[in-house]
Amino acid sequence: MISRSEKRFISINLITIIVTLLVILAGGIVRSTGSGMGCPDWPKCFDRYIPPTHVSQLPPGYQQKYVASRLKKNEKFAQYLESMGKKALADSIRNDKSITVPEEFNPAKTWTEYLNRLAGVLAGIFLLLTAVSSFTYRKTAKRIIILSILNILVVGYQAWLGSIVVSTNLAQWVVTVHMLLALVILVISIYTYNYAKQLHKEPSVIMYRILWLKGFLFFTLIVSIAQIVLGTEVREAIDVIAKSLSFGNRATWVSRIGEVFSYHRDMAILVIICNGIIYKMVIDRFSGKAAPLLTARFILLTLFIQLISGFALAYLSLPPVAQALHILFSTMLFSLQFYLYLLVYRTRTYRQ
Repeated sequence: MISRSEKRFISINLITIIVTLLVILAGGIVRSTGSGMGCPDWPKCFDRYIPPTHVSQLPPGYQQKYVASRLKKNEKFAQYLESMGKKALADSIRNDKSITVPEEFNPAKTWTEYLNRLAGVLAGIFLLLTAVSSFTYRKTAKRIIILSILNILVVGYQAWLGSIVVSTNLAQWVVTVHMLLALVILVISIYTYNYAKQLHKEPSVIMYRILWLKGFLFFTLIVSIAQIVLGTEVREAIDVIAKSLSFGNRATWVSRIGEVFSYHRDMAILVIICNGIIYKMVIDRFSGKAAPLLTARFILLTLFIQLISGFALAYLSLPPVAQALHILFSTMLFSLQFYLYLLVYRTRTYRQ
């Protein structure tokens, strides 16, 4: 029997997952519209809690001020990297001349980035509520408490990394790590949500062998992570090309990417095949309204939308809407695969 406090935790946890996905969507919009430097400082925006809407509201000498602030923060970050043995990486940050170029004020980009930060704050609040409400499991499932608190620490590191994203003027590898940490937050939230839901239930038992499905699901998760990493590398290449062309000749950007785009496109074929096999294996083993079957159907729907957005990016000159949707649905696809893995992991084969 699930208590009222446990139901509250499950509801808050689910909302946290949804809000985290919305943060990823907001981040995709920021990335696709080039609004990442809309606020040149962090956590405030032009030294204000409410961003300016006109250049007259900007602080005097703001360009030089924020460049100097970024250089100071980057030096600290470079020293941190050196302490980890990453001297070459630290030197590349110190010698990055793009950091010394001040950003021009653009109200639309400023507010786009500001709304992205507000979404991040909302996610942080719900993660904190999840951690607080997790203490209802202090006698029955302490791992839920530990993981919920761990997620708060990951979010704290993610927030710090967000400030580094700004100070390094959107250094590509930092943006990629920022994205991967969002996946870590999702994985922890999905795990605690599923664990809480299944805590008082007996494992499902089916008549068919389940081991192959478990193994293939794990393989597909690895493929999806690799595809997301390749996708971030494609996005990084696009950023470099766009800057080199002063954001002109948009129709030629994809053709200039090189081999990483081919790898990403070819990997998409493997993703389709893997998810098709998973769906067939699931429908062969589950029926009716079983949660794994419903989840597998959502996976196919998500994969379909993901493919449409991918085609739009490749052949319609990278429309910003498609970029944001592509990031969102790639994350949703991974999330659904992980949730399906957790459901299948608890399933047993009937033995007489």
